[in-house]
Amino acid sequence: MSLVLEKISAYLGDTRIFESLSLTIEPGEIVTVMGASGSGKTTLLAAIAGDLPTPFYAVGKVILNGHDMSKVRPEQRRIGRLFQDDLLFPHLTVGENLLFGVERGPKAMRTMQMKEALQRIDLVGLENRAPHTLSGGQRSRVALMRALLAKPDAMLLDEPFSKLDRALRATIRDYTYAHLQERKIPTLLVTHDFEDVPKAGRVIHV
Repeated sequence: MSLVLEKISAYLGDTRIFESLSLTIEPGEIVTVMGASGSGKTTLLAAIAGDLPTPFYAVGKVILNGHDMSKVRPEQRRIGRLFQDDLLFPHLTVGENLLFGVERGPKAMRTMQMKEALQRIDLVGLENRAPHTLSGGQRSRVALMRALLAKPDAMLLDEPFSKLDRALRATIRDYTYAHLQERKIPTLLVTHDFEDVPKAGRVIHV
């Protein structure tokens, strides 16, 4: 399960937003993209996910598990994303947020998956809580597990730790990387902080 980028780039009219990028990310590998603000890092992730806003457009190929995803709709690419904000649905409970990521099936089976997910992120018994009642670290864990419950074949991380305080940031970062590596999910991380780079991980500058 690898993610391959072949000369991927994005344009606004005739203006290229960032230099074309070719890259292979192996299963469980976390590759870091670094660059100054405005260098096109977030645009790169949108090009890979397939949700570039008009009038931007992408060129090149996104190949996942040997299949060209370049013309596939974003919701069908099986590429998960985590952002700076946790983006939990405020009108849903913690359990309902997790269920949003679970594939359709019998209610009992989906509920079991949700409760197993709560156990994995050490939040057992909090399924009926509103997201705003959780700490920042707890919300980050719920957002990560919701993304993983959707069983993505690749993951894109858009500075997901930048709004956490320093001590919590290290804990959540290590927690996130461990889950992604355990599930062998190829991951592309965008950050401006060298402390976010996984140990011995590859770094690409844009």
